[in-house]
Amino acid sequence: MKRTPALPGTLLAIMVLATLLAACSPVRDYEAAKLLADIAGGSAKKPGAASSQPQRVPKTFVVKGVRYQADLYLSPEKPLAAMLLLPGAAETGKDDPRLQALARSMARARFAVLVPDLQGFRSLQVGSRDIGDVARCFYWLSSRQDLAPEGRAGLCAISYACGPAVLAALDPLIVGRTRFILTIGGYHDLVRVLTFFTTGYFQKEDMWRYREPNHYGKWVFVLSNLNRLGSAMDRQLFARMAARKMNDEGATIGDLADGLTAEGRSLFAFLQNRDPDRVPALISHLPPAIRTEIDRLNIARYDLHRLKAHMIILHGYDDDIIPYTESKALAQQIPPGQGHLYLINGLMHVNLKPTFMDGYRLWRALSLLLRERENG
Repeated sequence: MKRTPALPGTLLAIMVLATLLAACSPVRDYEAAKLLADIAGGSAKKPGAASSQPQRVPKTFVVKGVRYQADLYLSPEKPLAAMLLLPGAAETGKDDPRLQALARSMARARFAVLVPDLQGFRSLQVGSRDIGDVARCFYWLSSRQDLAPEGRAGLCAISYACGPAVLAALDPLIVGRTRFILTIGGYHDLVRVLTFFTTGYFQKEDMWRYREPNHYGKWVFVLSNLNRLGSAMDRQLFARMAARKMNDEGATIGDLADGLTAEGRSLFAFLQNRDPDRVPALISHLPPAIRTEIDRLNIARYDLHRLKAHMIILHGYDDDIIPYTESKALAQQIPPGQGHLYLINGLMHVNLKPTFMDGYRLWRALSLLLRERENG
């Protein structure tokens, strides 16, 4: 006899538990359980008539003289709040199937979901310029009463997008407009993230712990900083290194390293290092433009007490791109009572496969998110 998959049963149990435990807002909590089931279903086709499904509408708009393109996801029902959804570093950008599935799930929950086409994320060149782009896109979205009734609007940032999202929320343009920020697999201290990228070590309770890192993050860092290298030859050689390594981590690149300039060799030494205690010194020898960029994107360098948004922070214990300790650190630095941290086992960076207890925590997080659609 064919076995029933564990996931639907788990989510059914969560929905039953939600109904039993919901006291303050049983409708919202039950809706959060349905949203969890919808998200866990991923890109699978959802039941229902085509006319009842969220629509993806291309949008072009101008903010402060800058033109943007985006996809707007809308349910047939009137939006209760707006969400600016930011992908991590992925070549497909706003067209990533997982991102589109998440956008449709949030639209079904009556968020007007805007996914901007930001070049930095799509070209695997995430940078500090994205902070201003995020602030301007959010300003446009939160200003639309038909999409963000009474200004109810927030951000959802995945992986590397956490930095630009949180820092954009400190921008005077939108600091008072940002009602919530949902982060998934985000970070706090970029230097610690770079330490993990390159060495596999992260700090837990002031002790070094090791986990084999996914080297994708390290080469995204390289691609993001190619244009900050002074030598055209260095830029070409590192682009070729990244292409080899992102296709096959076991590929050799020593032949390419032989042609680097002194500046290029400082970056190569940083990438090859496996000793976490050497990272600060190696960063100090990186080209000045790269060091400046690290500082600009390092949330740990900013005063988060200026943040007005309520934060909902999700991270998987087994994340091999950004360690979960980064979300713990982020939660500790936001104003007291202004955020909630949810650490789970069934989340491998951004891929969701919840166990029962994971599902329970995710249900609580989504219930908090849905509360942000309400007045007050």
